[in-house]
Amino acid sequence: MVGVPRPDARPSADDGFIRRLYAEHGADLFRYALGLTGGDSHRAEDLVQEAMLRAWRTADARPIRSPRSWLFSTVRNLAVDAYRARQSRPAEADQAALDALAVADTADRTVESVDMAQALAALRPEHREAIVEVFYRGNSTAQAAAALGIPVGTVKSRTYYGLKALRLVLEERGITP
Repeated sequence: MVGVPRPDARPSADDGFIRRLYAEHGADLFRYALGLTGGDSHRAEDLVQEAMLRAWRTADARPIRSPRSWLFSTVRNLAVDAYRARQSRPAEADQAALDALAVADTADRTVESVDMAQALAALRPEHREAIVEVFYRGNSTAQAAAALGIPVGTVKSRTYYGLKALRLVLEERGITP
């Protein structure tokens, strides 16, 4: 049985025990902890440090017969506890994950749609019909001509003059296209 200072004791000559314990088992313990943490050296160091701290705190209360097996068991238990703690809380998200989940703000698009609808309402009906057929319904000039019952050339000229009038209406309202 190896003696270690009590938890409430100040560092003393008995602290050499922990130094010897770390010198004998520290490297192997770290490699073991590294395997348990999936190669995360920071977490492995934390596990080894916590195991050494627990050895120092508990040695007087419970003498350690086999320090090596006790240390390895303690590191394993600490790793299991840490793993369970991480599983019990939601995973942390980085900025890239948050950006991927970001929902587009549709307020601006809604305002633009309302402004455009009001501007279209201010146009002459024949210009509005041609613009709606070509730009909003996605029809070609031939398809728009068939839908409106007018020649293709008339659709082209109504679309051209309708867009000029629409630009003017938007500028008058302070909206730049």
